[in-house]
Amino acid sequence: MEIPVIDFSKLDGPQRAETMAAIAAGFEDVGFFQLVNTGIPDELLERVKKVCSDSYKLREQGFKESNPVVKALAELVEKEGEGLAPRKIENLDWEDVFTLHDDLPWPSNPPSFKETMMEYRKELKKLAEKMLGVMEELLGLEEGHIKKAFTNAGDFEPFYGTKVSHYPPCPRPDLVNGLRAHTDAGGLILLFQDDRFGGLQVKLADGRWVDVQPLENAIVINTGDQIEVLSNGRYKSAWHRILATRDGNRRSIASFYNPARLANIAPATTPAAGEGGADYPSFVFSDYMEVYVKQKFSAKEPRFAAMATPTNK
Repeated sequence: MEIPVIDFSKLDGPQRAETMAAIAAGFEDVGFFQLVNTGIPDELLERVKKVCSDSYKLREQGFKESNPVVKALAELVEKEGEGLAPRKIENLDWEDVFTLHDDLPWPSNPPSFKETMMEYRKELKKLAEKMLGVMEELLGLEEGHIKKAFTNAGDFEPFYGTKVSHYPPCPRPDLVNGLRAHTDAGGLILLFQDDRFGGLQVKLADGRWVDVQPLENAIVINTGDQIEVLSNGRYKSAWHRILATRDGNRRSIASFYNPARLANIAPATTPAAGEGGADYPSFVFSDYMEVYVKQKFSAKEPRFAAMATPTNK
Protein backbone atom coordinates (compact mmCIF):
# COMPACT_ATOMS: atom_id res chain seq x y z
CA MET A 1 0.00 0.00 0.00
CA GLU A 2 1.19 3.52 -0.81
CA ILE A 3 0.34 6.60 1.21
CA PRO A 4 -2.33 8.63 -0.67
CA VAL A 5 -1.12 11.41 -2.96
CA ILE A 6 -3.64 14.25 -3.43
CA ASP A 7 -3.53 17.08 -5.97
CA PHE A 8 -4.38 20.06 -3.77
CA SER A 9 -4.93 22.38 -6.74
CA LYS A 10 -8.13 20.47 -7.55
CA LEU A 11 -9.71 21.66 -4.30
CA ASP A 12 -10.75 24.91 -5.95
CA GLY A 13 -12.04 23.40 -9.20
CA PRO A 14 -14.75 21.11 -10.52
CA GLN A 15 -13.15 18.13 -8.75
CA ARG A 16 -13.54 19.69 -5.29
CA ALA A 17 -15.91 16.99 -4.01
CA GLU A 18 -13.57 14.18 -5.02
CA THR A 19 -10.59 16.02 -3.52
CA MET A 20 -12.43 16.59 -0.24
CA ALA A 21 -13.34 12.89 -0.13
CA ALA A 22 -9.71 11.91 -0.73
CA ILE A 23 -8.54 14.18 2.08
CA ALA A 24 -11.18 12.79 4.43
CA ALA A 25 -10.03 9.25 3.64
CA GLY A 26 -6.43 10.28 4.23
CA PHE A 27 -7.26 11.63 7.67
CA GLU A 28 -9.54 8.76 8.67
CA ASP A 29 -7.99 5.68 7.09
CA VAL A 30 -4.25 6.33 7.34
CA GLY A 31 -3.58 9.55 9.23
CA PHE A 32 -0.94 10.47 6.64
CA PHE A 33 -1.16 11.67 3.04
CA GLN A 34 0.89 13.71 0.58
CA LEU A 35 -0.17 16.94 -1.10
CA VAL A 36 1.16 17.99 -4.49
CA ASN A 37 0.49 21.27 -6.30
CA THR A 38 0.07 23.07 -2.99
CA GLY A 39 0.69 26.53 -4.42
CA ILE A 40 4.10 26.84 -2.76
CA PRO A 41 6.52 27.80 -5.55
CA ASP A 42 8.91 25.04 -6.60
CA GLU A 43 11.65 27.66 -6.77
CA LEU A 44 11.20 28.36 -3.05
CA LEU A 45 11.21 24.65 -2.21
CA GLU A 46 14.46 24.20 -4.13
CA ARG A 47 16.02 27.04 -2.13
CA VAL A 48 14.82 25.43 1.10
CA LYS A 49 16.51 22.17 0.14
CA LYS A 50 19.77 23.98 -0.56
CA VAL A 51 19.96 26.12 2.58
CA CYS A 52 19.05 23.19 4.83
CA SER A 53 21.62 20.92 3.17
CA ASP A 54 24.24 23.67 3.43
CA SER A 55 23.31 24.16 7.07
CA TYR A 56 23.89 20.49 7.83
CA LYS A 57 27.31 20.61 6.20
CA LEU A 58 28.25 23.18 8.85
CA ARG A 59 26.93 20.88 11.59
CA GLU A 60 28.13 17.53 10.23
CA GLN A 61 31.46 17.41 12.03
CA GLY A 62 29.78 18.31 15.31
CA PHE A 63 27.32 15.45 14.86
CA LYS A 64 30.12 12.96 14.23
CA GLU A 65 32.28 14.18 17.11
CA SER A 66 29.85 15.04 19.90
CA ASN A 67 26.39 13.56 19.33
CA PRO A 68 25.76 11.00 22.11
CA VAL A 69 24.19 8.48 19.71
CA VAL A 70 27.39 8.28 17.65
CA LYS A 71 29.42 7.51 20.76
CA ALA A 72 26.84 4.99 22.02
CA LEU A 73 26.81 3.13 18.70
CA ALA A 74 30.62 3.04 18.52
CA GLU A 75 30.77 1.53 22.01
CA LEU A 76 28.15 -1.04 21.08
CA VAL A 77 30.04 -2.09 17.97
CA GLU A 78 33.26 -2.32 19.99
CA LYS A 79 31.61 -4.66 22.51
CA GLU A 80 30.26 -6.74 19.65
CA GLY A 81 33.82 -7.10 18.41
CA GLU A 82 34.72 -8.47 21.82
CA GLY A 83 32.11 -11.20 21.41
CA LEU A 84 29.20 -9.61 23.32
CA ALA A 85 25.75 -9.75 21.71
CA PRO A 86 24.67 -6.16 20.99
CA ARG A 87 21.31 -4.76 22.07
CA LYS A 88 19.61 -2.16 19.93
CA ILE A 89 19.87 1.41 21.28
CA GLU A 90 16.35 2.37 22.34
CA ASN A 91 16.86 5.66 24.16
CA LEU A 92 18.62 7.71 21.45
CA ASP A 93 17.95 8.56 17.81
CA TRP A 94 20.33 8.80 14.83
CA GLU A 95 19.26 12.37 14.13
CA ASP A 96 20.80 15.83 13.85
CA VAL A 97 18.11 18.38 14.68
CA PHE A 98 17.43 22.02 15.47
CA THR A 99 14.20 24.01 15.72
CA LEU A 100 13.02 27.29 14.25
CA HIS A 101 10.56 29.63 15.93
CA ASP A 102 10.02 33.35 15.57
CA ASP A 103 10.99 33.93 19.22
CA LEU A 104 14.21 31.88 19.08
CA PRO A 105 17.65 32.75 17.65
CA TRP A 106 18.13 31.61 14.05
CA PRO A 107 21.29 30.24 12.43
CA SER A 108 23.31 33.02 10.80
CA ASN A 109 24.92 30.63 8.31
CA PRO A 110 24.49 29.98 5.50
CA PRO A 111 23.73 33.69 4.92
CA SER A 112 20.49 33.07 2.98
CA PHE A 113 19.13 30.56 5.52
CA LYS A 114 16.97 32.87 7.60
CA GLU A 115 15.46 34.77 4.69
CA THR A 116 14.62 31.57 2.83
CA MET A 117 13.19 29.72 5.81
CA MET A 118 11.11 32.69 6.96
CA GLU A 119 9.58 32.87 3.47
CA TYR A 120 8.97 29.12 3.52
CA ARG A 121 7.39 29.17 6.97
CA LYS A 122 5.06 31.96 5.89
CA GLU A 123 3.88 29.95 2.88
CA LEU A 124 3.49 26.79 4.92
CA LYS A 125 1.49 28.56 7.62
CA LYS A 126 -0.99 29.67 4.97
CA LEU A 127 -1.25 26.07 3.78
CA ALA A 128 -1.75 24.86 7.36
CA GLU A 129 -4.59 27.28 7.98
CA LYS A 130 -6.23 26.33 4.69
CA MET A 131 -6.00 22.67 5.71
CA LEU A 132 -7.62 23.47 9.06
CA GLY A 133 -10.51 25.00 7.14
CA VAL A 134 -10.83 21.84 5.08
CA MET A 135 -10.78 19.78 8.25
CA GLU A 136 -13.50 21.92 9.84
CA GLU A 137 -15.70 21.48 6.78
CA LEU A 138 -15.18 17.71 6.77
CA LEU A 139 -15.96 17.45 10.50
CA GLY A 140 -19.02 19.67 10.23
CA LEU A 141 -17.53 22.35 12.47
CA GLU A 142 -18.12 26.06 12.33
CA GLU A 143 -15.58 27.91 10.18
CA GLY A 144 -12.60 28.94 12.31
CA HIS A 145 -13.42 26.54 15.15
CA ILE A 146 -10.03 24.82 15.31
CA LYS A 147 -8.02 28.04 15.26
CA LYS A 148 -10.38 29.43 17.89
CA ALA A 149 -9.70 26.37 20.05
CA PHE A 150 -5.94 26.62 19.48
CA THR A 151 -5.90 30.29 20.53
CA ASN A 152 -8.52 30.32 23.31
CA ALA A 153 -10.77 32.46 21.13
CA GLY A 154 -7.92 34.79 20.20
CA ASP A 155 -6.32 35.22 23.62
CA PHE A 156 -3.06 33.66 22.39
CA GLU A 157 -1.22 32.90 19.17
CA PRO A 158 -1.10 29.26 18.06
CA PHE A 159 2.34 27.70 18.41
CA TYR A 160 4.03 27.40 15.03
CA GLY A 161 7.48 25.82 15.00
CA THR A 162 9.70 24.06 12.47
CA LYS A 163 12.06 21.18 13.15
CA VAL A 164 14.97 20.79 10.72
CA SER A 165 16.41 17.27 10.88
CA HIS A 166 19.00 15.27 9.01
CA TYR A 167 19.52 11.52 9.29
CA PRO A 168 23.12 10.87 8.15
CA PRO A 169 24.32 7.53 6.82
CA CYS A 170 24.47 5.07 9.70
CA PRO A 171 27.06 2.27 9.75
CA ARG A 172 24.78 -0.07 11.74
CA PRO A 173 21.09 0.74 11.12
CA ASP A 174 20.17 -2.57 12.75
CA LEU A 175 21.33 -1.21 16.11
CA VAL A 176 19.70 2.24 16.25
CA ASN A 177 16.58 4.08 15.13
CA GLY A 178 16.56 7.14 12.93
CA LEU A 179 13.64 8.35 15.05
CA ARG A 180 11.72 6.09 17.40
CA ALA A 181 8.04 5.34 16.76
CA HIS A 182 5.68 7.93 18.21
CA THR A 183 2.58 9.99 17.60
CA ASP A 184 2.86 13.77 17.43
CA ALA A 185 1.56 15.74 20.40
CA GLY A 186 0.06 18.74 18.69
CA GLY A 187 -2.27 19.73 15.90
CA LEU A 188 -1.43 19.67 12.20
CA ILE A 189 2.00 18.63 10.95
CA LEU A 190 3.31 19.57 7.51
CA LEU A 191 6.48 17.76 6.45
CA PHE A 192 8.77 18.59 3.56
CA GLN A 193 10.76 15.39 3.38
CA ASP A 194 13.71 14.28 1.31
CA ASP A 195 12.76 13.39 -2.27
CA ARG A 196 15.68 10.99 -2.77
CA PHE A 197 16.15 9.03 0.45
CA GLY A 198 13.30 7.26 2.22
CA GLY A 199 13.01 6.01 5.77
CA LEU A 200 9.73 7.50 7.02
CA GLN A 201 7.14 4.86 7.81
CA VAL A 202 3.58 5.01 9.17
CA LYS A 203 1.78 2.26 11.06
CA LEU A 204 -1.56 1.19 9.64
CA ALA A 205 -4.57 0.11 11.68
CA ASP A 206 -3.76 -3.55 10.93
CA GLY A 207 -0.29 -3.15 12.46
CA ARG A 208 1.71 -3.05 9.22
CA TRP A 209 4.41 -0.43 8.71
CA VAL A 210 4.39 1.17 5.24
CA ASP A 211 6.76 3.63 3.61
CA VAL A 212 5.86 7.25 3.00
CA GLN A 213 7.42 7.27 -0.44
CA PRO A 214 9.76 10.14 -1.40
CA LEU A 215 7.97 12.46 -3.82
CA GLU A 216 9.53 15.60 -5.25
CA ASN A 217 8.24 18.83 -3.70
CA ALA A 218 5.27 17.19 -1.98
CA ILE A 219 4.13 18.18 1.49
CA VAL A 220 3.29 15.28 3.81
CA ILE A 221 0.31 15.93 6.10
CA ASN A 222 -0.45 14.19 9.38
CA THR A 223 -2.43 15.00 12.49
CA GLY A 224 -1.36 15.02 16.12
CA ASP A 225 -2.99 14.01 19.38
CA GLN A 226 -4.89 17.31 19.78
CA ILE A 227 -6.76 16.79 16.51
CA GLU A 228 -7.66 13.30 17.72
CA VAL A 229 -9.22 14.90 20.78
CA LEU A 230 -10.96 17.72 18.87
CA SER A 231 -12.41 15.24 16.38
CA ASN A 232 -13.39 12.87 19.20
CA GLY A 233 -11.38 10.03 17.70
CA ARG A 234 -12.45 10.46 14.10
CA TYR A 235 -9.00 11.66 12.97
CA LYS A 236 -6.59 9.60 15.01
CA SER A 237 -2.92 10.53 15.30
CA ALA A 238 -0.84 7.91 13.51
CA TRP A 239 2.23 6.14 14.80
CA HIS A 240 5.26 6.84 12.63
CA ARG A 241 9.01 6.35 12.70
CA ILE A 242 12.16 6.95 10.69
CA LEU A 243 14.55 4.13 9.92
CA ALA A 244 18.27 4.65 10.03
CA THR A 245 19.91 3.72 6.72
CA ARG A 246 23.41 3.10 5.46
CA ASP A 247 23.05 5.30 2.40
CA GLY A 248 22.16 8.95 1.92
CA ASN A 249 21.69 11.87 4.24
CA ARG A 250 17.93 12.17 4.68
CA ARG A 251 16.55 15.69 5.07
CA SER A 252 13.31 16.25 7.00
CA ILE A 253 11.68 19.64 7.63
CA ALA A 254 8.59 19.29 9.82
CA SER A 255 6.41 22.27 10.73
CA PHE A 256 3.94 22.04 13.59
CA TYR A 257 0.77 24.13 13.82
CA ASN A 258 -0.15 23.51 17.45
CA PRO A 259 -2.38 24.95 20.15
CA ALA A 260 -1.02 27.72 22.34
CA ARG A 261 0.35 26.40 25.64
CA LEU A 262 -2.64 27.71 27.62
CA ALA A 263 -5.28 26.69 25.08
CA ASN A 264 -8.16 24.61 26.39
CA ILE A 265 -8.61 21.50 24.24
CA ALA A 266 -11.88 19.56 24.18
CA PRO A 267 -13.84 17.32 21.80
CA ALA A 268 -15.79 19.36 19.26
CA THR A 269 -17.70 16.56 17.57
CA THR A 270 -19.70 13.50 18.50
CA PRO A 271 -17.80 10.20 18.75
CA ALA A 272 -16.65 8.54 15.55
CA ALA A 273 -18.93 5.93 14.03
CA GLY A 274 -18.70 2.72 15.99
CA GLU A 275 -16.93 4.37 18.92
CA GLY A 276 -20.02 4.54 21.13
CA GLY A 277 -19.61 7.12 23.87
CA ALA A 278 -15.82 7.13 23.91
CA ASP A 279 -15.46 10.86 24.48
CA TYR A 280 -12.01 12.33 25.08
CA PRO A 281 -11.13 14.50 28.08
CA SER A 282 -10.86 18.29 28.17
CA PHE A 283 -7.57 19.80 29.33
CA VAL A 284 -5.04 22.60 28.95
CA PHE A 285 -2.47 21.86 26.26
CA SER A 286 0.52 22.63 28.50
CA ASP A 287 -0.69 19.97 30.96
CA TYR A 288 -0.76 17.45 28.15
CA MET A 289 2.74 18.42 27.08
CA GLU A 290 4.09 17.82 30.58
CA VAL A 291 2.97 14.22 30.24
CA TYR A 292 3.94 13.88 26.59
CA VAL A 293 7.60 14.83 27.01
CA LYS A 294 7.98 11.94 29.47
CA GLN A 295 5.94 9.44 27.43
CA LYS A 296 6.48 10.46 23.80
CA PHE A 297 7.59 7.03 22.67
CA SER A 298 4.94 5.14 24.65
CA ALA A 299 1.26 4.47 23.99
CA LYS A 300 -0.88 7.60 23.76
CA GLU A 301 -3.91 6.21 25.60
CA PRO A 302 -2.35 6.64 29.08
CA ARG A 303 -1.60 10.26 28.17
CA PHE A 304 -5.26 10.88 27.42
CA ALA A 305 -6.24 9.00 30.59
CA ALA A 306 -3.92 11.21 32.64
CA MET A 307 -5.80 14.26 31.36
CA ALA A 308 -9.09 12.78 32.59
CA THR A 309 -7.97 12.72 36.24
CA PRO A 310 -9.66 15.21 38.61
CA THR A 311 -6.57 17.48 38.77
CA ASN A 312 -6.85 18.09 35.01
CA LYS A 313 -10.58 18.73 34.84
